Amino acid sequence: MNYQILKNIVDAELQKFETISDEDWNNKISPGKWSKKEILGHLCDSALSNIRRFVVTLYKENDNIVYDQDFWVKAQNYQNIPVSEIIGLWKSLNFQIVHTVENIPDEALQRTCDTTKTVPQTFTLEYIIQDYIDHLQYHLKAI
Repeated sequence: MNYQILKNIVDAELQKFETISDEDWNNKISPGKWSKKEILGHLCDSALSNIRRFVVTLYKENDNIVYDQDFWVKAQNYQNIPVSEIIGLWKSLNFQIVHTVENIPDEALQRTCDTTKTVPQTFTLEYIIQDYIDHLQYHLKAI
């Protein structure tokens, strides 16, 4: 897998983030929807959860590692944190993912983790890593 892709995504998005006004970061299109700032906070939470999945799966297969995204965003109150702090956290977490994933031995990529909330279903580390990048890109489009 080419993990340079993730680094390139982060570098490109950091440049785009500089063009977004505070008003745009804070704007909610409706009360039940996340602002751009909260979306970025959600991506920080996703990074945290996935770092845990990547590391734990190296020593304990099929562990159930999930998180409640809406609860995490609300509990961390991203809407009231300066966007510069959220951007810094997002950058650091994603660069840590690059370092972590680069150090996963190829033979470990077939180890599995359960990421589901209800019916157990396992996925390989290789799949979870790619899914993380796909998920990241999906939400970055909303920003």
